[in-house]
Amino acid sequence: MKRPVQALLLTLTGTGLLHTALFTDIYLRYVKAGLRPVLIASGAVLLLLGLAAAALGDGQRHTAHDDHEHGHDHAATPRVAWLLFLPAISLLCYAPPALGAYTAARSNTKPVAVQKGFAALPATSPLPLTLTDFTKRVQQDRSRAIRNRIVQLTGFVTPAEDDDGFYLTRIIFTCCAADSQTVKIRVHGTEAPPANTWLAVTGTWHPQGALGTRTAPAALDVKDTRPIAQPVNAYTDDLPLTPS
Repeated sequence: MKRPVQALLLTLTGTGLLHTALFTDIYLRYVKAGLRPVLIASGAVLLLLGLAAAALGDGQRHTAHDDHEHGHDHAATPRVAWLLFLPAISLLCYAPPALGAYTAARSNTKPVAVQKGFAALPATSPLPLTLTDFTKRVQQDRSRAIRNRIVQLTGFVTPAEDDDGFYLTRIIFTCCAADSQTVKIRVHGTEAPPANTWLAVTGTWHPQGALGTRTAPAALDVKDTRPIAQPVNAYTDDLPLTPS
């Protein structure tokens, strides 16, 4: 690839990274929020390298012209190399779709870490919990404090394989989209809304198996559902949002 083309590619990629990380929230579809400074630094470095390559290229054009005159012309840039511009331009012009139900239905469920000891639950009703905390309470809390408690969970809809209810879902980035994992809670007692709909779901644990052990499913008998806006950072398992 000739130097002017390399310079343009570096400049476009750097500009795209800086635009995505500085002026939009689209970068959250690629990496977790804590990596934003790394994206900004990477974009700045690529931009500077592109500008430097362009400046050096100006000084070498005369030499390249002489080589051509003496029969030493360099090979043209391979056509396939121009495909490298597509991801660079997409950073400026195209926002990739967010990961959602399609990904969740085909990914492994995130293992829930073992927790030793649980604090007493507050008396708040409904009790806001993350999907991870609800799963831990159902399958690990030997005090069975979650029994008969009305809880509120939020996530997006992933259709169930047997069309009985649906899964309330969160996709979690450990580092980036490539290592994403899924947390799902089965919701019983209502028809499934359209896939990828974000909901606040209120209900009680679906009694099955032995509460406080791995035989108990992370499932909810629904009392109420309300649509909510998708959070800006959708790839975490945060406490429920206030329904809109």
